[in-house]
Amino acid sequence: MSVSVKVFMGGTFDPIHNGHLRTALEIQQWLGVKQVTLMPSKAPVHRKQPERTGQQRLDMVRLAVADEPALVADDREVISADASYTVLTLESFRRELGTAEPICMILGMDAYLSLPKWDRWQELLKLCHIVVVKRPGWIYEPCEQMQQVSRTHELDDIDAMLQHPAGHVIFRELTPLGISATQIRELIRVGRSPRYLIPDAVWGYIKQHRLYNFEQHNEGK
Repeated sequence: MSVSVKVFMGGTFDPIHNGHLRTALEIQQWLGVKQVTLMPSKAPVHRKQPERTGQQRLDMVRLAVADEPALVADDREVISADASYTVLTLESFRRELGTAEPICMILGMDAYLSLPKWDRWQELLKLCHIVVVKRPGWIYEPCEQMQQVSRTHELDDIDAMLQHPAGHVIFRELTPLGISATQIRELIRVGRSPRYLIPDAVWGYIKQHRLYNFEQHNEGK
């Protein structure tokens, strides 16, 4: 691809797991871009605060992508003095990249349908494109506002979308991996291994730092 494109996926990543990684990699290959950026939030504003620090979650993301050049971690939300409002992150990207470079934000269907609850949500498509990932178990049942957003902004042509810096929504069905961070945290809390749901390097970090109530008797798992 001749045009430079910024593609990113935010989240708490508490912890990052293979579902996150596979989603990011499939989007990178589908869009034909060089990299997808994974960005842990410091203080998410629309959900319960994670028990792990932003630095710990950033460390795990960095370990997870260390051997995959198509994926990269970004610390801007973790080190920011502001809460993790997406519009502020996009404005940060625009200051860095200028107004002409396409920016694509990856969202799950659940997050996309909840956009009217987000701060300054109607400004988002002025700053980026939105790539909506269709994940297992989610049905497209938008409210009236989101029906209008989809009707106005949806495209199904990647090349047409990337001719513009922002303003479009595109949907993508991905390999169904029904993995959740909640599931992984619960496995660890009850003394079971989450191996093969998360990268081994992330599992090693969790054991080393005794995260998610990991106990000594779990050491060999």
